[in-house]
Amino acid sequence: MTTFHSKTVKYSGLGLAALSAGLLLAACGNNSNSASANKNEINWYTPTEIITLDISKNTDAYSNIAIGNSGSNLLRINKDGVPKPDLAKSVDVSSDGLTYTATLRDNLKWSDGSKLTAEDFVYSWQRIVDPATASEYAYLATESHLLNADKINSGDIKDLSQLGVKANGNKITFTLTSPSPQFKYFLAFSNFMPQKKAYVEKTGKNYGTASKYQLYSGPYTIKGWNGSNGTFKLVKNKYYWDAKNVKNDAVNIQTVKKPDTAVQMYKQGQLDFAEISGTSAIYNANKNNKDVIDASDARTTYVLYNQTGSVKALTNTKVRQALNLATNRKGIVKAAVDTGSKPAESLAPAKLAKLTDGTDLAKYVAPGYSYDAKEAAKLFKEGLAEVGQSDLKITITADSDSPAAKNTVDYIKSTWESALPGLTVEEKFVTFKQRLEDAKNENFDVILFSWAGDYPEGSTFYGLFTTTSSYNYGKFSSSDYDTAYTKAITTDALDTDAAADDYKAAEKALYDQAYYNPIYYLGKKGLQNPSIKGLVRNSTGLNVDFTYAHK
Repeated sequence: MTTFHSKTVKYSGLGLAALSAGLLLAACGNNSNSASANKNEINWYTPTEIITLDISKNTDAYSNIAIGNSGSNLLRINKDGVPKPDLAKSVDVSSDGLTYTATLRDNLKWSDGSKLTAEDFVYSWQRIVDPATASEYAYLATESHLLNADKINSGDIKDLSQLGVKANGNKITFTLTSPSPQFKYFLAFSNFMPQKKAYVEKTGKNYGTASKYQLYSGPYTIKGWNGSNGTFKLVKNKYYWDAKNVKNDAVNIQTVKKPDTAVQMYKQGQLDFAEISGTSAIYNANKNNKDVIDASDARTTYVLYNQTGSVKALTNTKVRQALNLATNRKGIVKAAVDTGSKPAESLAPAKLAKLTDGTDLAKYVAPGYSYDAKEAAKLFKEGLAEVGQSDLKITITADSDSPAAKNTVDYIKSTWESALPGLTVEEKFVTFKQRLEDAKNENFDVILFSWAGDYPEGSTFYGLFTTTSSYNYGKFSSSDYDTAYTKAITTDALDTDAAADDYKAAEKALYDQAYYNPIYYLGKKGLQNPSIKGLVRNSTGLNVDFTYAHK
C-alpha cells in the first residue's frame, strides 16, 4: 500500500490545493518594506471583493484565499507541491488505487470548539455532488471516479448515502470505481474541506454569505466580512490542531482595485506584497527590484465564443477559425502583457505537467496556432456567406478590474477589425464578479476568460470543455473531444504518456473546429516583503498559503 504518513506533527510550510479563475494586479516600489507595525500580522490585498465562503460553491481564486486559509482538509500541499497530512495523520492507498483510507488526528475541533468528525468529511462530499447544491465543482467529484458520484449528481440515485465515502470512527474510506491519479490532490482541495451538517442546515440560505455564517477547520478564522465589503481579517484559530506552530496572529486583507494604488501602498509599507505584472510600465520599472519574487500560477487566458445561436455567425466554424487566425498572440503579449507572459499554444499552460521524458505537456499537445491575416479574411468571408451575412458585429466582454484585460481586448479589436473586413468589435468591461455571472448565464458574444489549474495534471484544464461541463460556457459539443478526454481519465488514467496523447487529441478537436481561442500563459511577478518567511505559493490550487507564514 502507498501511504502518506506524517513523520512529525510540525511542518515548516504547507499549502492547500484549491480552485481558481482570476485576474492580475500590479505594484512597484524600491524598498524592502515592513508593512505592519505589528510583526505578528501580515498585510495583503485582492483586486476585487471576495464572493462567498460557501465551501461547496466557490469558484474564484480570491474567495479561495479566505476559504483555503481558514479551512483544512485531510492533506495540505507543502512548499514542494506534495500533499502531506493535515487533519489526517495518515492516508493509505490500496495497491490497485481504488481505496483511500484516511485516519484523522485525535481531538480535532471546529473554530467554535465543537468536535470535528469523520462524518463532516462525508457530508461535504455528499453536499457537493447533491444536485440541489448546484455546485459547479461537482464535476471533480464525478470525474474522480468516486463510487456513485456521477449517478447521484445526475439524479439517477437519490440516496446520498450511496456515495463511495464512508465514516467509521476516526477513519474515512473513499471507494473509487477506477484509479484517479489526481484524487490525492482532491484530499487537499478547498471544495472538499469538511463541513458540519448541523451548522449548514441551521444557517440555511445564509451559510457562507458572511464570516459569521461559517465554521472554520483551518489555521485561521475569518472576521469582518459582511458579504459585500472589501476588507476582512484572517485571525489565528486557537482550535486548529497545529495552532502552536502558527506563528502569525493575523492577515489583514483589503480590496485594492487600482494597480497604481497597490504600488504606492507597497512603497509606503502598507502592504507586504504587490504584483508588478499588471502593466508593462509597472513591470519594467520594477522587474530588477531586489524584492521581486515569482508569483506565477499555471494559468491560461483564452477567448470563448458563444455558440448557442444568440450570434448566428459564431456557430459557423469558418467564422471562428477566421477569428483564431486573426489573433496575433505574440503581438498581444508584446503590446498588452509584456510582463513575463508567453503566447499560448494550447489550453494546458506551460509548467502545468510533464511527460515521463520531461517534455512539457503544453508543448506536446500544441496543435499549431498561428497568425495568418490573409487566410483569416478568406475564411471570414466564406463563413459569413454560409450564414447569409455580409458583415458582423460582436461584443467582447472582459474584466474592468484588470488593465491587462483592457489592453488585450483593445489589441484584439484592432487586429480583428483590420484583418476581417465587415467585422465590428465592441468592448464591454464589467467587474470580475459580473463577468463570472455573464459567463454562467451565456450573457456574452465573445468573452475573455482566465483559468488556473486546480492540480498539476492535464484534466484540470481539459475537464472544462466536455459537453456536460458547467464551465463549457460556449456550449459547444464535440464527441471527439469527449472521447479523448474520457479515455485520458479512465483507460489511461495511470499512464502519463498515454493520457498526454489523449489530451493531444482533445486539443486537436478544439483547434480543428475553433471551439475556443488560447491567448497567453500569464506570467506574474511581485514585490514581497523579504522579512516574510514560511509563505507557501502554489502554481495550482491555493495561490498563497499563510498557515506557517510569519515575519
